[in-house]
Amino acid sequence: MEDSTGGSRGAGGATSPVSAAEVWTGRASNRAQWLLAVAGAGCLALGIELAVDSSWASGLTALVMSVVGCLAAGVLVLFGTLAFTHVRVRVDGDCVEVRCGHIGVPRRRIPLDQVDSARLAPWISPRNWGGWGYRWRPEMGTAVIVRRGPGIVVDLGGGRLFTVTVDDPEGAVRAIRDRLRTAGPRGARRALGDV
Repeated sequence: MEDSTGGSRGAGGATSPVSAAEVWTGRASNRAQWLLAVAGAGCLALGIELAVDSSWASGLTALVMSVVGCLAAGVLVLFGTLAFTHVRVRVDGDCVEVRCGHIGVPRRRIPLDQVDSARLAPWISPRNWGGWGYRWRPEMGTAVIVRRGPGIVVDLGGGRLFTVTVDDPEGAVRAIRDRLRTAGPRGARRALGDV
């Protein structure tokens, strides 16, 4: 049986160490974001309806403001939420890559030579980050939050942190640490300091 790291599982379910050539992948999703996407589509439809079927007798300025407002709100909400319905995390021998949504944008690629360590975050809440999506807080760093629950925190050194919610965060942390250990003396020192 294969797990998401590519390592084989033994009879007890334990995963064998991962080589640098293997790839670990994980994802997290949030179905509630689809409700917001529907609301955005509704605003977009309302803007189109106003533009097509409204009488111009009620005043051009009010009509244009209504149409533009509904269209702008609809597009922003629709595409803003669709971008964060799920996140994919990929750890290979070169980098940690995070891609959001169905088209993979926004995307963050962190080379492993810039990673000092990785740790498990047992509970990440959108409330602590100011909502879902791509977030930045001066005291907490940068994050991709698609749902509440566990995730990983990647320490980039100098107080810079990158947090992401992902299913099986233990596997992600293990994969990053294994790759840091195999990266040579500098990587081994960094990884061992976080075990």
